[in-house]
Amino acid sequence: MLNAVNGSKKTSTITFRLDDGTINRLRDLSKVQEVSTNTLVNQALRKFIDWDVFLPKSGLVILTKPVLKKIFEELDEKFVMELASKMGKEEIEDIALFMRGKIDLRSFLSWYETMMLNSSVQTSHLIDGGIHNMVLKHDLGRNWALYQKTILELVFKEILHKNVELEYDNNMIRVVFTEDEA
Repeated sequence: MLNAVNGSKKTSTITFRLDDGTINRLRDLSKVQEVSTNTLVNQALRKFIDWDVFLPKSGLVILTKPVLKKIFEELDEKFVMELASKMGKEEIEDIALFMRGKIDLRSFLSWYETMMLNSSVQTSHLIDGGIHNMVLKHDLGRNWALYQKTILELVFKEILHKNVELEYDNNMIRVVFTEDEA
């Protein structure tokens, strides 16, 4: 909820008892990240509520980037596209719906960017005049990028009913679309 006067989020105060070791680690981490302990705790709780609580039930698994990259390197492009088309899109749709409760442009983008960040994929999402330009720096190889590109094309076309332009290479994926199109 936003405060109507100054546009800031409404906050409340709550007290927790934490062990000294946890408090010391929070304070040390907040110094390293150059944010307040309050900001760090808010970020951690938001991540827990938005992501971590759903992860064990979502069907997602954790792999290291080198393992995932090697798996995708061994696949041929035709199989990657079939996998993305026949299973990937449906799985992504189901997991996003489960974790967000709905799938529209805003909820999907929020979920997808969170998934990428939690997968060690750096994201940049800029909006200029209603044109979204999202770049994913993945370093997972061309086939992983092809897999994501294929899924995103299907999600944007079949679920979000939007045209999307995608470019990809071994390290990056670029997604461009217009917000206000029908």
